[in-house]
Amino acid sequence: MSTDVELAISGMTCASCANRIERKLNKLDGVEASVNYATEKARVRFAGTVTPEDLLRTVESAGYAATLPRERSEPADGDGADGADGADGRDPELDALRDRLVVSAALTVPVIAMAMVPALQVEHWQWLSLTLAAPVAVWGAWPFHRAALTNLRHGATTMDTLVSVGVLAAFGWSLVALLWGSAGDPGMTHAFELSVDRTDGLSNIYLETAAGVTTFLLAGRWFEKRSKRRAGDALRALLDLGAKDVVVLREGVETPMPADRLAVGDVFVVRPGEKVATDGVVESGTSAVDASMLTGEPVPVEVGPGDTVTGATVNAGGRLVVRATRVGADTRLAQMARLVEDAQSGKARAQRLADRVSGVFVPVVVALAVGTLGFWLGTGVATSAAFAAAVSVLIIACPCALGLATPTALLVGTGRGAQLGILVRGPEALEQTRRVDTVVLDKTGTVTTGRMTLVDVVAADGTDAAEVRRLAGVLESASEHPVARALADGHTGAVEDFANLPGRGVRGTVEGHDVVVGRPALLADLGTPLDDRLVQAVDRAEAAGRTAVAVAWGGAARGVLVVADGVKDTSAEAVRRFRELGLAPVLLTGDNERAARAVAREVGIDDVVAEVLPEDKVAHVRRLQAEGRVVAMVGDGVNDAAALAQADLGIAMGAGTDVAIEASDLTLVRGDLRVAADAVRLSRRTLGTIRSNLVWAFGYNVAALPLAAAGLLNPMLAGAAMALSSVFVVANSLRLRTFR
Repeated sequence: MSTDVELAISGMTCASCANRIERKLNKLDGVEASVNYATEKARVRFAGTVTPEDLLRTVESAGYAATLPRERSEPADGDGADGADGADGRDPELDALRDRLVVSAALTVPVIAMAMVPALQVEHWQWLSLTLAAPVAVWGAWPFHRAALTNLRHGATTMDTLVSVGVLAAFGWSLVALLWGSAGDPGMTHAFELSVDRTDGLSNIYLETAAGVTTFLLAGRWFEKRSKRRAGDALRALLDLGAKDVVVLREGVETPMPADRLAVGDVFVVRPGEKVATDGVVESGTSAVDASMLTGEPVPVEVGPGDTVTGATVNAGGRLVVRATRVGADTRLAQMARLVEDAQSGKARAQRLADRVSGVFVPVVVALAVGTLGFWLGTGVATSAAFAAAVSVLIIACPCALGLATPTALLVGTGRGAQLGILVRGPEALEQTRRVDTVVLDKTGTVTTGRMTLVDVVAADGTDAAEVRRLAGVLESASEHPVARALADGHTGAVEDFANLPGRGVRGTVEGHDVVVGRPALLADLGTPLDDRLVQAVDRAEAAGRTAVAVAWGGAARGVLVVADGVKDTSAEAVRRFRELGLAPVLLTGDNERAARAVAREVGIDDVVAEVLPEDKVAHVRRLQAEGRVVAMVGDGVNDAAALAQADLGIAMGAGTDVAIEASDLTLVRGDLRVAADAVRLSRRTLGTIRSNLVWAFGYNVAALPLAAAGLLNPMLAGAAMALSSVFVVANSLRLRTFR
C-alpha cells in the first residue's frame, strides 16, 4: 500500500535544484516524487520499507532542507517552504534578503560611480572602492556562494555557480592587482581608453563588476522571493472563512465554544447573520442561507428541517438548529482548500531560460577559462598576463545584463500594470500568457454584476406598475432576504403585521393594503392566482433564467417583479477582445442552464458549462488541459479558487474574495472584464521584453568571450561593454511604460 506525503523544501535557488532533489528521491525504491520549484514543495508517493524520515534524509543529502507537513487545520506557511512566519505574519527569510539588498545597493552605487566617472577617482579611490565592495562581494553575495558550494559538492552547476565564480574572480583579481600589481599605486586612474590591446592585468581592478552583479541579482532574487511568499495565502484565506465560534445545544442549554472543537453529531444553533460552523443537517427552523461565498451564485438557498447546510455559509434569515455531519478535514471548506493546494502544487514548473542555459553555459565558461590559461602559459607569455586573460573570461561571462534582464522588465511591466489596475504575481504568470488559447469565465461577479437587481415590472390590467413596484418595495424593506433587498432598493415606509412565510414569501399591511409578495404558488394557495398575462410573464422570466416574484393585494394578483443578476456593460466587448487575442471563451458556472445560456447569448459566448460544483470546475479545467489547450481562468469567488490555481493562468477580479485573489496569477483591481484582456496583452509584451533582454545578454557574453580569451579586453573596454549591455536591457525594459 502506497502513502502520499507533501514535503516543504527550503534552500532551492533555481529550477535545476528542484530537478536534482527530484532525481535523488526517485532513486529510492518504491518512490515517485515531483518537486515544484515555484511552490517549494515535493509531492511524494512511497511504499515498501521507505519511511518519511528516509525522504527527509535524502533531501538533506542533496544539500537542502525538508520538513513534513503540519496538520490541515493549522494555517499554512506563507511561502509554503521554509518554516513558520513570524508572529506578525512576516517572512524572516524575505526580510533578511531585503536587508542584504539594501545594504549592498548602498555600498555598490559609489563603487560603480567611481569606476565609471574619472572625475570621481580621487587619490586612493581604489582603496575606498575596495573597502565598500568587499562586504558586497563576500557578505552580500553569500547566498550565491553558499548555493555554488552546495552545487559543487553534488557535481552540478547553476546560475549561482556562474555568479559566484564571476564575483569571486573579479574581486580576487582586483585584490591581487591592488596588493601585488600597480593598481594600488597612489594616483591610479581608469581612463576611457576603448582600445583592444593585451596587458598583464595587474594595473586594473574590477570591483564595480563584483559589487554591481551582486546587487542586481539580489534585487532579482528578492523580487522573486516576494512573489513566491504568497503561494500559501489562498489556503490561509480559505481557512479564515470558517466560523471561529459556535453555540452548541446540549439538553436545551446553549453553550458557546470554539468551532474547531465540534464533533460529528453535535447540535448547534445558527442565528440570523451568523456563519454556519460546519457541514450539517437542519434539525429545526427555516431560513434562507447565503452560499455565495462558496458557490458564487447570488440567489440564496431556502432550507428547512432535513436540508443540508455547508460550513462557512451565512444564515440570512431565521434561527436554525443544525446537527453536525462533517467536521475538520472532512468538511466541504477543507476539501476546497485541498483542491486549491493540489492545483497549486500540480502546476507545471516554469523554468527560467537562464537556469536552463546555465547548466551548459557555466561548464563551458570554466573550461574556456582553464583552456585560456593553459594556452597562454604554453606560448611563453608572462604568467600574470595568462592569468589576466583567464580571469577576463570569467569576468566577462559574469551575468551583469543577465541579472538585469528579468527584474527590470518585471519591475517596469508590473509597475505599468499597477497603473492600469493589473497586479502580476510573478514571472511564472507571464510565461503562461504566451501560450494561452482558451479563457474560461466564471459567470457571477465576473461576466455579471454578482448582485440581484430588478430588471422588469409587469402589472395586471388596470393596475399601475409604479404602484406594484412601490408597495412591494416597502413590504420587502422589512425583510433581510437577498431577493427582498433587490426589490426594496430605495423604498421605505411603515409596514404593519409583517410576517415571513419561510421559503414562500412575505405578507404585511402597507398603506392600508394587505400585501403579499412571494412565489406564484403562494398566491395560488391564498386564492389570488395569476391571470394569463402574468403567467406568461413568469414563464418568460424563468425561460431566461431569471427569478419572478408575484405581488397581490385586495384579493387579486396585481403584478410580477422580475429580478436577475445583470450582465456588466463591458462584458460583451471583453469577450470580443479575447477573441481578437486568439482566445476561445468558455462560460463556466454553478448557476442553472437557462440562466447561463441567457447570459452567454448576451455577451457572445457559444461554449457554456452550467450547474457545476467547485470540484467540477477544477475537473473541467483539467479536461480542457488534457485536450491540449492552455487555459486562462477568470473568476472572483471562493468556488473559483481551485480552478484559478489549476488553470495555466489564473486571473482574479479584484472585487472578489481574498481566496480567489490569492489563488490567481493576475489580479484585476477593477471589476471590468476588459482589463483581463489588457492583462494578457501586457503580460505577453513583458514576457517578450524579458526574452529579448535575455537574448541580448547571452549574445553579449558569447561575443565578448573570444576577445577575453585572446587577452584583448582592457578593463575600460570590458566595463564599457558591460555598461552598454546593461543600459540596453534597462532601456528595452523602459519601453513597457508606453503600454496602452
